[in-house]
Amino acid sequence: MKKNKFLVYTALVVVIIAIGMFAYVVKSSKALSYLSSDPAACINCHVMNTQYATWQHSSHAQVKCIECHLPTTGIVDKYIAKARDGWNHSVAFTLNTYDNAIKISENGAKRVQDNCISCHKSLTSEIVSNSDRYHQFDDPSVATGRKCWECHSSVPHGKVRGLSSTPNALGVKVVK
Repeated sequence: MKKNKFLVYTALVVVIIAIGMFAYVVKSSKALSYLSSDPAACINCHVMNTQYATWQHSSHAQVKCIECHLPTTGIVDKYIAKARDGWNHSVAFTLNTYDNAIKISENGAKRVQDNCISCHKSLTSEIVSNSDRYHQFDDPSVATGRKCWECHSSVPHGKVRGLSSTPNALGVKVVK
């Protein structure tokens, strides 16, 4: 009987320690901030300071990160994308497997492209209706679909993406 009580108390202590460690990790990593739409959540990891600083100085500074980078098709799609991106980011940042010049994933690029077209639909519909004036028909990228940032490379994160070479990367200020 004494052995059973010891096992119960030991299991209880282990569970309490595990809950405490989980709470500590959630608090120290600011994990709950990722559920918000606050752009400052993007700089919880210091590797995103360049992207945040260049966005702050762009023509899109009034647009929140999630309005470009997450699906706008519904809350379920939004949180699925957040979970997938969060997992990929945490693995890459923890294991230091990302490039100095961070590149968007193919899935992320599709979401951004869709959101560019959605926000600027009056402009993009005009471009499509006048496409013969904007593109050469022998240009292969017209058939495969050109991304908005292929021409608008400085919107909204600037042309330079190196951690040490972006002019506005110093003095990142969190706007509340």
